[in-house]
Amino acid sequence: MTVSANALAYSPDAATGAAPALLAVRQLRLTDFRNYSQLRLDCGLEPVVLVGPNGAGKTNLLEAISFLVPGRGLRRARLDEVTRRPDGGNWAVAATLDTPEGRLALGTGLEPARTEGGLPRRVVRIDGRPAASQTALGLHVAAVWLTPQLDRLFLDGASDRRRFLDRLVTALHPQHAGDVAAYDNALRQRARLLADWNKGGDRDPHWFTALEDTMARHGVALAANRADTVQRLDAAARLGVGPFPRAALAMAGEIDGWIAAMAAIDAEDRLRGALAAGRLRDAESGTTSIGPHRSDLAVRHLDLDLPAAEGSTGQQKALLVSIALAHARLVTLSRGRPPLLLLDEIAAHLDAERRAALFEEVVALGVQSWMTGTDAELFKPLAGRAQVLRVVDGSIAAT
Repeated sequence: MTVSANALAYSPDAATGAAPALLAVRQLRLTDFRNYSQLRLDCGLEPVVLVGPNGAGKTNLLEAISFLVPGRGLRRARLDEVTRRPDGGNWAVAATLDTPEGRLALGTGLEPARTEGGLPRRVVRIDGRPAASQTALGLHVAAVWLTPQLDRLFLDGASDRRRFLDRLVTALHPQHAGDVAAYDNALRQRARLLADWNKGGDRDPHWFTALEDTMARHGVALAANRADTVQRLDAAARLGVGPFPRAALAMAGEIDGWIAAMAAIDAEDRLRGALAAGRLRDAESGTTSIGPHRSDLAVRHLDLDLPAAEGSTGQQKALLVSIALAHARLVTLSRGRPPLLLLDEIAAHLDAERRAALFEEVVALGVQSWMTGTDAELFKPLAGRAQVLRVVDGSIAAT
Protein backbone atom coordinates (compact mmCIF):
# COMPACT_ATOMS: atom_id res chain seq x y z
CA MET A 1 0.00 0.00 0.00
CA THR A 2 1.34 3.40 -0.94
CA VAL A 3 0.73 7.06 -0.24
CA SER A 4 1.76 10.19 -2.10
CA ALA A 5 4.81 12.08 -0.91
CA ASN A 6 2.67 14.93 0.39
CA ALA A 7 0.02 13.14 2.43
CA LEU A 8 -1.79 16.39 3.14
CA ALA A 9 -2.16 17.26 -0.53
CA TYR A 10 -5.62 17.68 -2.01
CA SER A 11 -6.82 14.40 -3.49
CA PRO A 12 -8.54 14.69 -6.90
CA ASP A 13 -10.89 11.93 -5.71
CA ALA A 14 -12.44 14.54 -3.43
CA ALA A 15 -13.94 16.37 -6.40
CA THR A 16 -16.14 13.48 -7.47
CA GLY A 17 -18.76 11.22 -5.96
CA ALA A 18 -22.46 11.48 -5.27
CA ALA A 19 -23.67 12.69 -1.90
CA PRO A 20 -24.48 9.65 0.27
CA ALA A 21 -26.69 9.71 3.34
CA LEU A 22 -23.84 8.87 5.70
CA LEU A 23 -20.33 9.73 6.74
CA ALA A 24 -17.60 7.31 5.71
CA VAL A 25 -13.84 7.27 5.25
CA ARG A 26 -13.26 6.08 1.67
CA GLN A 27 -9.49 6.43 1.68
CA LEU A 28 -7.00 6.79 4.53
CA ARG A 29 -3.40 7.85 3.91
CA LEU A 30 -0.65 7.89 6.52
CA THR A 31 2.94 9.10 6.45
CA ASP A 32 5.35 8.34 9.31
CA PHE A 33 2.47 7.78 11.71
CA ARG A 34 3.24 5.38 14.57
CA ASN A 35 4.37 2.11 12.96
CA TYR A 36 3.25 3.10 9.45
CA SER A 37 5.85 4.57 7.12
CA GLN A 38 3.56 4.89 4.11
CA LEU A 39 -0.01 3.62 3.91
CA ARG A 40 -2.94 3.96 1.56
CA LEU A 41 -6.10 2.14 2.61
CA ASP A 42 -9.22 2.20 0.43
CA CYS A 43 -12.54 1.49 2.14
CA GLY A 44 -16.17 0.92 1.29
CA LEU A 45 -19.16 2.43 3.05
CA GLU A 46 -19.59 -0.56 5.34
CA PRO A 47 -18.10 -1.09 8.82
CA VAL A 48 -14.39 -1.94 8.95
CA VAL A 49 -13.03 -4.75 11.14
CA LEU A 50 -9.30 -4.85 11.87
CA VAL A 51 -8.04 -8.17 13.25
CA GLY A 52 -4.54 -9.23 14.19
CA PRO A 53 -2.19 -9.81 17.11
CA ASN A 54 -1.54 -7.26 19.81
CA GLY A 55 1.00 -4.65 18.76
CA ALA A 56 0.32 -5.07 15.04
CA GLY A 57 -0.94 -1.50 14.56
CA LYS A 58 -4.74 -1.89 14.76
CA THR A 59 -5.25 0.79 17.39
CA ASN A 60 -2.81 3.05 15.55
CA LEU A 61 -5.24 3.15 12.63
CA LEU A 62 -8.10 4.12 14.94
CA GLU A 63 -5.89 6.80 16.46
CA ALA A 64 -5.12 8.18 12.99
CA ILE A 65 -8.84 8.49 12.25
CA SER A 66 -9.40 10.16 15.61
CA PHE A 67 -7.14 12.99 14.44
CA LEU A 68 -9.79 13.85 11.82
CA VAL A 69 -11.76 15.58 14.59
CA PRO A 70 -10.60 18.30 17.02
CA GLY A 71 -8.51 17.22 19.97
CA ARG A 72 -5.50 15.10 20.85
CA GLY A 73 -6.79 11.80 19.51
CA LEU A 74 -7.91 8.69 21.32
CA ARG A 75 -4.58 8.23 23.15
CA ARG A 76 -4.26 11.94 24.08
CA ALA A 77 -0.67 11.76 22.87
CA ARG A 78 1.68 14.68 22.43
CA LEU A 79 2.14 15.55 18.78
CA ASP A 80 5.81 14.53 18.84
CA GLU A 81 4.92 11.10 20.25
CA VAL A 82 2.93 10.13 17.17
CA THR A 83 5.76 10.15 14.64
CA ARG A 84 7.25 6.84 13.49
CA ARG A 85 10.81 8.12 13.47
CA PRO A 86 12.70 7.59 16.76
CA ASP A 87 14.54 10.91 16.36
CA GLY A 88 11.27 12.81 15.99
CA GLY A 89 9.97 14.33 12.81
CA ASN A 90 6.80 15.17 10.99
CA TRP A 91 3.79 12.95 10.40
CA ALA A 92 0.60 13.23 8.39
CA VAL A 93 -2.90 11.78 8.31
CA ALA A 94 -5.11 12.43 5.31
CA ALA A 95 -8.50 11.05 4.34
CA THR A 96 -11.07 11.24 1.61
CA LEU A 97 -14.58 10.98 3.01
CA ASP A 98 -18.08 10.64 1.66
CA THR A 99 -20.44 13.07 3.38
CA PRO A 100 -24.07 14.11 2.80
CA GLU A 101 -22.68 17.14 0.95
CA GLY A 102 -20.39 15.08 -1.29
CA ARG A 103 -16.74 14.05 -1.36
CA LEU A 104 -14.42 15.78 1.14
CA ALA A 105 -10.64 15.76 1.64
CA LEU A 106 -9.19 16.30 5.12
CA GLY A 107 -5.57 16.38 6.20
CA THR A 108 -3.72 17.03 9.42
CA GLY A 109 -0.21 16.55 10.67
CA LEU A 110 2.86 17.98 12.31
CA GLU A 111 4.52 20.82 10.41
CA PRO A 112 8.15 21.79 11.06
CA ALA A 113 8.98 25.02 12.86
CA ARG A 114 8.81 28.03 10.57
CA THR A 115 11.53 29.99 12.35
CA GLU A 116 14.74 29.16 14.15
CA GLY A 117 13.91 28.35 17.73
CA GLY A 118 10.23 27.90 16.90
CA LEU A 119 8.16 24.83 17.64
CA PRO A 120 6.49 22.38 15.26
CA ARG A 121 2.73 22.80 15.10
CA ARG A 122 -0.30 20.85 14.01
CA VAL A 123 -1.77 21.95 10.70
CA VAL A 124 -5.17 21.20 9.18
CA ARG A 125 -6.23 21.34 5.55
CA ILE A 126 -9.79 20.98 4.26
CA ASP A 127 -10.16 20.31 0.53
CA GLY A 128 -6.56 21.38 0.12
CA ARG A 129 -6.97 24.74 1.84
CA PRO A 130 -5.42 25.62 5.21
CA ALA A 131 -7.88 25.86 8.10
CA ALA A 132 -7.52 28.45 10.83
CA SER A 133 -7.49 25.77 13.52
CA GLN A 134 -8.32 22.13 14.16
CA THR A 135 -11.74 23.24 15.45
CA ALA A 136 -12.81 23.50 11.80
CA LEU A 137 -12.64 19.70 11.52
CA GLY A 138 -15.66 19.41 13.81
CA LEU A 139 -17.83 21.18 11.27
CA HIS A 140 -17.38 18.26 8.89
CA VAL A 141 -16.71 15.12 10.94
CA ALA A 142 -17.95 13.75 14.24
CA ALA A 143 -16.26 10.76 15.84
CA VAL A 144 -16.64 8.96 19.14
CA TRP A 145 -14.45 6.17 20.45
CA LEU A 146 -14.49 3.47 23.08
CA THR A 147 -11.17 1.99 24.18
CA PRO A 148 -10.20 -0.48 26.92
CA GLN A 149 -8.90 2.48 28.94
CA LEU A 150 -12.48 3.80 29.16
CA ASP A 151 -13.65 0.63 30.91
CA ARG A 152 -12.88 2.43 34.20
CA LEU A 153 -14.66 5.62 33.18
CA PHE A 154 -17.24 5.42 35.97
CA LEU A 155 -14.61 4.57 38.59
CA ASP A 156 -11.87 7.05 37.70
CA GLY A 157 -11.80 10.78 38.37
CA ALA A 158 -14.24 13.39 37.12
CA SER A 159 -11.69 14.78 34.64
CA ASP A 160 -11.87 11.56 32.59
CA ARG A 161 -15.65 11.78 32.43
CA ARG A 162 -15.49 15.43 31.40
CA ARG A 163 -13.13 14.60 28.55
CA PHE A 164 -15.40 11.76 27.42
CA LEU A 165 -18.43 14.03 27.63
CA ASP A 166 -16.72 16.85 25.74
CA ARG A 167 -16.14 14.49 22.80
CA LEU A 168 -19.85 13.67 22.79
CA VAL A 169 -20.73 17.37 23.01
CA THR A 170 -18.40 18.34 20.14
CA ALA A 171 -20.16 15.83 17.89
CA LEU A 172 -23.38 17.84 18.40
CA HIS A 173 -21.90 21.33 18.91
CA PRO A 174 -18.77 21.61 16.71
CA GLN A 175 -17.79 24.96 18.26
CA HIS A 176 -17.55 23.30 21.69
CA ALA A 177 -13.95 22.23 21.12
CA GLY A 178 -12.96 25.87 20.65
CA ASP A 179 -14.73 26.93 23.84
CA VAL A 180 -13.00 24.17 25.80
CA ALA A 181 -9.58 25.12 24.41
CA ALA A 182 -10.08 28.83 25.12
CA TYR A 183 -11.33 28.17 28.65
CA ASP A 184 -8.50 25.76 29.49
CA ASN A 185 -5.88 28.19 28.16
CA ALA A 186 -7.24 31.07 30.26
CA LEU A 187 -7.50 28.74 33.28
CA ARG A 188 -3.80 27.83 32.98
CA GLN A 189 -2.72 31.46 32.52
CA ARG A 190 -4.73 32.56 35.56
CA ALA A 191 -3.16 29.77 37.61
CA ARG A 192 0.34 30.96 36.64
CA LEU A 193 -0.52 34.55 37.57
CA LEU A 194 -1.88 33.40 40.92
CA ALA A 195 1.27 31.37 41.59
CA ASP A 196 3.41 34.46 40.89
CA TRP A 197 1.10 36.58 43.03
CA ASN A 198 1.50 34.13 45.90
CA LYS A 199 5.27 34.62 45.65
CA GLY A 200 4.95 38.41 45.79
CA GLY A 201 4.79 38.98 42.03
CA ASP A 202 2.72 41.42 39.98
CA ARG A 203 -0.82 41.90 41.34
CA ASP A 204 -2.12 44.07 38.49
CA PRO A 205 -5.88 43.31 38.51
CA HIS A 206 -6.27 44.08 34.82
CA TRP A 207 -4.57 40.81 33.82
CA PHE A 208 -6.86 38.83 36.10
CA THR A 209 -9.95 40.67 34.88
CA ALA A 210 -9.17 39.92 31.23
CA LEU A 211 -8.53 36.23 31.88
CA GLU A 212 -11.59 35.85 34.10
CA ASP A 213 -13.74 37.48 31.43
CA THR A 214 -12.49 34.89 28.92
CA MET A 215 -13.17 32.10 31.41
CA ALA A 216 -16.68 33.39 32.07
CA ARG A 217 -17.66 33.71 28.41
CA HIS A 218 -16.23 30.40 27.23
CA GLY A 219 -16.94 28.59 30.48
CA VAL A 220 -20.65 29.35 30.41
CA ALA A 221 -20.81 28.52 26.69
CA LEU A 222 -19.23 25.12 27.18
CA ALA A 223 -21.35 24.42 30.27
CA ALA A 224 -24.49 25.28 28.29
CA ASN A 225 -23.45 22.94 25.47
CA ARG A 226 -22.81 20.18 27.97
CA ALA A 227 -26.21 20.74 29.56
CA ASP A 228 -27.98 20.61 26.19
CA THR A 229 -26.16 17.45 25.12
CA VAL A 230 -26.69 15.64 28.41
CA GLN A 231 -30.38 16.50 28.47
CA ARG A 232 -30.89 15.15 24.96
CA LEU A 233 -28.63 12.14 25.47
CA ASP A 234 -30.41 11.30 28.73
CA ALA A 235 -33.71 11.05 26.83
CA ALA A 236 -32.12 8.79 24.19
CA ALA A 237 -30.19 6.61 26.65
CA ARG A 238 -33.29 5.95 28.76
CA LEU A 239 -34.70 3.97 25.83
CA GLY A 240 -31.90 1.40 25.84
CA VAL A 241 -30.75 -0.66 22.86
CA GLY A 242 -31.76 -4.33 22.77
CA PRO A 243 -29.92 -6.20 25.54
CA PHE A 244 -27.92 -3.12 26.50
CA PRO A 245 -29.07 -1.38 29.69
CA ARG A 246 -30.95 1.87 29.96
CA ALA A 247 -29.00 4.80 31.37
CA ALA A 248 -29.76 8.12 33.03
CA LEU A 249 -27.32 11.03 32.70
CA ALA A 250 -27.09 14.38 34.48
CA MET A 251 -24.55 17.12 35.07
CA ALA A 252 -23.31 17.64 38.61
CA GLY A 253 -21.61 20.89 39.53
CA GLU A 254 -22.23 24.39 40.89
CA ILE A 255 -22.07 26.13 37.52
CA ASP A 256 -24.40 23.48 36.07
CA GLY A 257 -27.01 24.59 38.60
CA TRP A 258 -26.59 28.16 37.43
CA ILE A 259 -27.05 27.16 33.78
CA ALA A 260 -30.34 25.49 34.66
CA ALA A 261 -31.61 28.39 36.78
CA MET A 262 -30.65 31.60 34.96
CA ALA A 263 -29.91 33.19 31.62
CA ALA A 264 -26.44 32.68 30.17
CA ILE A 265 -25.50 36.36 30.52
CA ASP A 266 -26.39 36.24 34.23
CA ALA A 267 -24.36 33.04 34.67
CA GLU A 268 -21.39 34.78 33.01
CA ASP A 269 -21.63 37.72 35.42
CA ARG A 270 -21.90 35.38 38.39
CA LEU A 271 -18.84 33.37 37.30
CA ARG A 272 -16.81 36.56 36.74
CA GLY A 273 -17.71 37.72 40.22
CA ALA A 274 -16.92 34.36 41.83
CA LEU A 275 -13.53 34.16 40.12
CA ALA A 276 -12.60 37.69 41.17
CA ALA A 277 -13.73 37.09 44.75
CA GLY A 278 -11.79 33.81 44.91
CA ARG A 279 -8.37 35.06 43.81
CA LEU A 280 -6.77 35.01 47.25
CA ARG A 281 -8.24 31.63 48.11
CA ASP A 282 -7.19 30.17 44.77
CA ALA A 283 -3.68 31.61 45.11
CA GLU A 284 -3.27 29.97 48.51
CA SER A 285 -4.71 26.60 47.44
CA GLY A 286 -3.05 26.48 44.02
CA THR A 287 -6.29 25.61 42.27
CA THR A 288 -9.28 27.38 40.74
CA SER A 289 -12.19 26.49 42.96
CA ILE A 290 -15.12 27.24 40.66
CA GLY A 291 -15.91 26.76 36.99
CA PRO A 292 -16.95 24.04 34.54
CA HIS A 293 -13.63 22.26 35.12
CA ARG A 294 -15.11 21.22 38.49
CA SER A 295 -18.24 19.60 37.00
CA ASP A 296 -18.89 15.89 36.71
CA LEU A 297 -21.07 13.61 34.60
CA ALA A 298 -23.37 11.50 36.78
CA VAL A 299 -24.52 8.23 35.19
CA ARG A 300 -27.02 5.77 36.59
CA HIS A 301 -27.82 2.19 35.52
CA LEU A 302 -31.60 2.37 35.31
CA ASP A 303 -32.27 -1.36 35.00
CA LEU A 304 -30.41 -2.02 38.26
CA ASP A 305 -31.29 1.34 39.84
CA LEU A 306 -27.65 1.85 40.76
CA PRO A 307 -24.98 4.50 40.17
CA ALA A 308 -22.87 3.29 37.25
CA ALA A 309 -19.78 2.97 39.46
CA GLU A 310 -21.50 0.35 41.62
CA GLY A 311 -22.15 -2.06 38.74
CA SER A 312 -19.86 -4.95 37.83
CA THR A 313 -17.14 -4.54 35.22
CA GLY A 314 -19.36 -6.19 32.60
CA GLN A 315 -22.35 -4.05 33.54
CA GLN A 316 -20.29 -0.87 33.28
CA LYS A 317 -18.98 -1.90 29.86
CA ALA A 318 -22.50 -2.63 28.61
CA LEU A 319 -23.69 0.72 29.96
CA LEU A 320 -20.88 2.55 28.17
CA VAL A 321 -21.73 0.86 24.87
CA SER A 322 -25.40 1.71 25.38
CA ILE A 323 -24.54 5.40 25.85
CA ALA A 324 -22.31 5.39 22.76
CA LEU A 325 -25.07 3.86 20.63
CA ALA A 326 -27.67 6.28 21.98
CA HIS A 327 -25.31 9.13 21.16
CA ALA A 328 -24.79 7.83 17.61
CA ARG A 329 -28.56 7.83 17.09
CA LEU A 330 -28.82 11.33 18.52
CA VAL A 331 -26.05 12.72 16.29
CA THR A 332 -27.59 11.08 13.23
CA LEU A 333 -30.95 12.70 13.91
CA SER A 334 -29.52 16.08 14.88
CA ARG A 335 -26.88 16.57 12.19
CA GLY A 336 -28.28 14.43 9.40
CA ARG A 337 -25.23 12.16 9.44
CA PRO A 338 -23.92 9.57 11.88
CA PRO A 339 -20.57 9.92 13.61
CA LEU A 340 -17.64 7.66 12.93
CA LEU A 341 -17.52 5.01 15.67
CA LEU A 342 -14.05 3.82 16.72
CA LEU A 343 -14.42 0.70 18.88
CA ASP A 344 -11.11 -0.70 20.09
CA GLU A 345 -11.17 -4.32 21.33
CA ILE A 346 -14.93 -3.99 21.69
CA ALA A 347 -16.06 -7.58 21.05
CA ALA A 348 -13.85 -9.43 23.51
CA HIS A 349 -15.68 -8.14 26.59
CA LEU A 350 -19.25 -8.59 25.38
CA ASP A 351 -21.25 -11.81 25.45
CA ALA A 352 -22.57 -13.29 22.20
CA GLU A 353 -26.01 -11.69 22.55
CA ARG A 354 -24.62 -8.20 23.09
CA ARG A 355 -22.02 -8.59 20.33
CA ALA A 356 -24.75 -9.50 17.87
CA ALA A 357 -26.92 -6.60 19.08
CA LEU A 358 -24.02 -4.16 18.71
CA PHE A 359 -23.30 -5.28 15.17
CA GLU A 360 -26.98 -5.08 14.20
CA GLU A 361 -27.31 -1.56 15.60
CA VAL A 362 -24.17 -0.39 13.80
CA VAL A 363 -25.47 -1.72 10.49
CA ALA A 364 -29.00 -0.35 11.08
CA LEU A 365 -27.70 3.14 11.87
CA GLY A 366 -25.57 3.25 8.72
CA VAL A 367 -22.55 4.08 10.89
CA GLN A 368 -19.10 3.41 9.52
CA SER A 369 -17.68 1.75 12.60
CA TRP A 370 -14.01 0.82 12.84
CA MET A 371 -13.62 -2.15 15.18
CA THR A 372 -10.49 -3.98 16.30
CA GLY A 373 -9.90 -7.40 17.81
CA THR A 374 -7.46 -10.28 17.99
CA ASP A 375 -10.05 -13.00 17.28
CA ALA A 376 -11.73 -12.84 13.88
CA GLU A 377 -14.31 -15.43 14.99
CA LEU A 378 -15.98 -12.84 17.24
CA PHE A 379 -16.92 -10.78 14.18
CA LYS A 380 -18.56 -13.62 12.23
CA PRO A 381 -22.06 -12.09 12.61
CA LEU A 382 -20.80 -9.28 10.34
CA ALA A 383 -19.85 -11.66 7.52
CA GLY A 384 -20.78 -10.10 4.20
CA ARG A 385 -21.67 -6.80 5.85
CA ALA A 386 -18.23 -5.50 6.84
CA GLN A 387 -14.79 -5.09 5.35
CA VAL A 388 -12.54 -7.42 7.36
CA LEU A 389 -8.81 -6.66 7.22
CA ARG A 390 -5.88 -8.46 8.82
CA VAL A 391 -3.17 -6.26 10.34
CA VAL A 392 0.29 -7.73 10.93
CA ASP A 393 3.32 -5.59 11.75
CA GLY A 394 1.95 -2.53 10.03
CA SER A 395 0.84 -4.30 6.87
CA ILE A 396 -2.83 -4.74 5.95
CA ALA A 397 -4.56 -7.30 3.80
CA ALA A 398 -8.15 -8.39 3.20
CA THR A 399 -9.12 -11.67 4.83
